[in-house]
Amino acid sequence: MTLLFVYGTLKRGGENHLHLTGQRLVGPAATSPGFTLYGLQGFPGMVRAADAMDGVTGELWEVDAGCLRTLDILEGTAEKLYERMPISLLPPYADLPVQTYLYLRSLERRPRVGSTWAGRALP
Repeated sequence: MTLLFVYGTLKRGGENHLHLTGQRLVGPAATSPGFTLYGLQGFPGMVRAADAMDGVTGELWEVDAGCLRTLDILEGTAEKLYERMPISLLPPYADLPVQTYLYLRSLERRPRVGSTWAGRALP
């Protein structure tokens, strides 16, 4: 099992949450500072940002290997759209090995969303 931090359309209520069916929600979580979200045509991308003092809010899930393979395809890891990487969360999950998806492509002309993705439509 892998602990996975999700922050956008995979969260409960998000359009891609169905891909987490059968997996276990651990609870709400937040990254350490140094991460922020950008709007990418209806979905968010999380990136490292030294000036992001709030970090990113989301959910921590425990997922099995089959789910992780499906999510890697959904997130375009083979196409270098996102990369699944280790990340540090704030307590109570600070000491746990957690992974997330970081966005890899250009952010030019993309709006900075900040710490929370609310599913709102972005240009």
